[in-house]
Amino acid sequence: MASTDTTTTGAPAAGSVEAGLDALETTRSSRTPWRRTLVDKVLPPLAAIAVVLLVWQGLITLRIVDDPTRLPTPGAVWGAFRHDWLQGRLLGYIWTSVSRGLLGFCLALVIGTPLGLLVARVKFVRAAIGPILSGLQSLPSVAWVPPAVIWLGLDDSMMYTVILLGAVPSIANGLVSGVDQVPPLFLRAGRTLGATGVKGTWHITLPAALPGYVAGMKQGWAFSWRSLMAAEIIANFPDLGTGLGQLLENARTASDMAMVFEAILLILFVGIAIDLLIFSPLERWVLRSRGLLVRG
Repeated sequence: MASTDTTTTGAPAAGSVEAGLDALETTRSSRTPWRRTLVDKVLPPLAAIAVVLLVWQGLITLRIVDDPTRLPTPGAVWGAFRHDWLQGRLLGYIWTSVSRGLLGFCLALVIGTPLGLLVARVKFVRAAIGPILSGLQSLPSVAWVPPAVIWLGLDDSMMYTVILLGAVPSIANGLVSGVDQVPPLFLRAGRTLGATGVKGTWHITLPAALPGYVAGMKQGWAFSWRSLMAAEIIANFPDLGTGLGQLLENARTASDMAMVFEAILLILFVGIAIDLLIFSPLERWVLRSRGLLVRG
């Protein structure tokens, strides 16, 4: 008997499979309410900072640590921030280091990416330099500062060399790990469709290896930042400008613990900011593109 259903043509009936799929799609594309974002993402770190400040101030108020040369008060550290801000120096410290770090990281990315692909795809190259890359990744970045100073002198080229030696192995090894985890079926399907050589690398290998590659980039930035701080602390020279590492070393020389904490907090802040602004969105994009991003 012919159906007498008068629902609008093209609209799925309630309870049908199409309606369920439409509901899933709608949920996926909806935006997270700002109140939930505030509760889930903003309040927890603010609460953690408040706890740290309370414990910090408590150590001084209860006279557990009563020597300001060992632990300054939060107010003294805030005063150091305020003084440098009013003097117009605070942003200069940050920009000097961040510009070096980002440029060095970009150079490391340009070198580490083809190197990682070469190691991943050529057995002889992997056997020859694969263990060297792993060894370089475990070598402390500070070990490269003295030879870099001797080779290149006290200038920016020395800084970038130390960054490259610290970051390139991590980026290359991350990409190698990502390529190793690409399912062979993807590669065979790509070859069947004519994606070979450079085209296959660009359209098949790199997209499939993105999770490991992004992890390697994130670790490479961490090594870049740590290498740069080590170089700035050790190779302290007026012509290089004053970055965050130089600020920390100047504070140590002056025995100014408020300035020491100022420099440490700025280094920590920049590291967190770069992760939140660059790498966290990149990781979410990779997860979302694979349907792995689950809204909590």
